[in-house]
Amino acid sequence: MSGMAGQPGSGPSGLDALAALAEPTRRALYAYIAAQGRAVSRDEAASATGTKRATAAFHLERLVEDGLLEARFARVSGRTGPGAGRTAKLYARSRQRIAVSLPPRRYEIAGEVLASALEAAREATGVSEAAARAADQAGKQIAAGGTDLAEVLTRSGYEPKEGPEGGIHLANCPFHELAARHADLVCAMNLHLLRGLIGGLGVCAQARLDPAEGRCCVTITLT
Repeated sequence: MSGMAGQPGSGPSGLDALAALAEPTRRALYAYIAAQGRAVSRDEAASATGTKRATAAFHLERLVEDGLLEARFARVSGRTGPGAGRTAKLYARSRQRIAVSLPPRRYEIAGEVLASALEAAREATGVSEAAARAADQAGKQIAAGGTDLAEVLTRSGYEPKEGPEGGIHLANCPFHELAARHADLVCAMNLHLLRGLIGGLGVCAQARLDPAEGRCCVTITLT
């Protein structure tokens, strides 16, 4: 069983996170906050999930303790100075990444080895083209049986968000750890994977490299 990827040995274990999300109210609160892409107040989270404020506060604090959310204080109005109002406690998805696997599996080690080998062989004839073809085929396989682009992207871990001019920004990169160490190779693979996915769905969209801080290196433009 796999879940959120993470930094080994730091913070709560993946099992703690899994146990925290087993509770339905807690899971609903986490899902809502994770989908917003911004910090959320207790009142907003409670209202959005149909939870009493006191109950929401309890579960939000538990999610902070388990490393799934981060909390900070800020004025909801955004104003500062006299008359700006009291600060509120806001919650956002934690930047910590957590890996859950029962029993433990180490796919990231295989990924690291293969990425390093491909980088070493990039100048060899046909290696880059073969990797692009394999990624494109993998994208088509992911798309098989799907019809809605946003749903397939969400299921694949990309967390699609509406971008400017109707485009789609991907708030999460499923290959973040590898991309941090092998950016050129992994971003190119990701691009071909998403192009294959789009082609497999038959939707009118284009994927392109558009790296920016805090999101996937690929963005999607609807055509």
